[in-house]
Amino acid sequence: MGRASPPAPCPRLALGVLVLLAALPSPAAGVNVTAVLAAFPNFSDFTRLLASSPVAAELAGRSSLTLLAVPNANLPRSPSAFAAASGADLADVLRYHVLLEYLSPSDLARLPASGKLVTTLFQTTGRAPSDFGAVNLTAVAAAGTNSTTVVVRSPAPSPSPSNATVLGAVTSEPYNISVLAVGGLIVPSGFDIAASGSETRPSPAVNITRVLFDARGFNVAASMLEASGVADDLEADERGAGVTVFVPTDDAFADLPATDRLQSLPADRKAVVLRFHVLHSYYPLGSLQSIVNPVQPTLATESAEAGRFTLNITRFNGSVAIDTGVVQATITRTVFDQNPVAVFAVSKVLLPKEMFGRANTDTAAGAAAAPPATKAPDVSGGVGTRPAKLFSPPALHGGTDIKPSSASARDANWRCIGLLYLSLLLLPLV
Repeated sequence: MGRASPPAPCPRLALGVLVLLAALPSPAAGVNVTAVLAAFPNFSDFTRLLASSPVAAELAGRSSLTLLAVPNANLPRSPSAFAAASGADLADVLRYHVLLEYLSPSDLARLPASGKLVTTLFQTTGRAPSDFGAVNLTAVAAAGTNSTTVVVRSPAPSPSPSNATVLGAVTSEPYNISVLAVGGLIVPSGFDIAASGSETRPSPAVNITRVLFDARGFNVAASMLEASGVADDLEADERGAGVTVFVPTDDAFADLPATDRLQSLPADRKAVVLRFHVLHSYYPLGSLQSIVNPVQPTLATESAEAGRFTLNITRFNGSVAIDTGVVQATITRTVFDQNPVAVFAVSKVLLPKEMFGRANTDTAAGAAAAPPATKAPDVSGGVGTRPAKLFSPPALHGGTDIKPSSASARDANWRCIGLLYLSLLLLPLV
């Protein structure tokens, strides 16, 4: 009787894979922040504030975050104290308490001496100037002891930026949500939740070129906007629906291929490219991330046919992606955001396909400079030269205008005679 063969390895391998998959953690779901805080009555007032704002719903689609919760005793005496604040302002203050990073107590114990800048949910709205939508976590040594406390403060360079001390950990669901108790509300720079609302704070006229020069790293764009007169158009449009400006960094201009020749374009065509970087409406970052119609007209569209000089704006890997049909760029940061003006840094110069597409490359290049004087093509065959036009070999034309030299003709005739003679010798053998 033959010996039984060993069991095939495939079933065992499949079983091992199933066991491994079962052991892996399931993908993190969004956070139900009110359910998480429901087990802690001493945070009930803060929970009610979250539930009455759009923030709780926004967190339902996010994970891997840290919530800075304020105990009832550390909030104003009554939530009605917030009644004077506009709903939008209060929601942004609450967004400022949502850190877009999971931080455990052990993470806080390892903070560097210089502190750690962490992005908040408020930063994603685009309403925070510069990086003031982030918070700075700093470990501070307690006087007379070897222990340290962590202070959360606004990075705004004001005389007394808003800050609060981390009181301790409340609960966590690694690595989905970590809840830390803080000693009070942290208010973003420029906010006054006791004021009557943001609509009472008039927006001053914005000098966009000055904003770019002050922000640094945008000297090329600022100079071009100023020299072309497009900056004046932008300031005029601020009085209407507002403007959203996508500004390439100086590095983005430096990375332009030499073939694009943007700097060599005539002034009027250069102005078209600059207007191609502007939407004729105010869009904070949050609006761009959830934009319904991805194809957006630009200021350049207004002087062209409908459907031309448009940008395709979509959300990609957590960022805002901009596709021109020639270039794919992303928003790298918010430079300025104050209704009715939003200014965003972009990773590349936005080149319109109407001017820089393959079919238009020659046209754009030709418009960039006056045509050179006509001269005879150089057919000397020297290094670095090429004929203006390629021709087929003369023999393919069937013409008689180019004749071989007499010596070449004689050689060809003798070859023909030799072949004929050889054929006659071999003929009897056939």
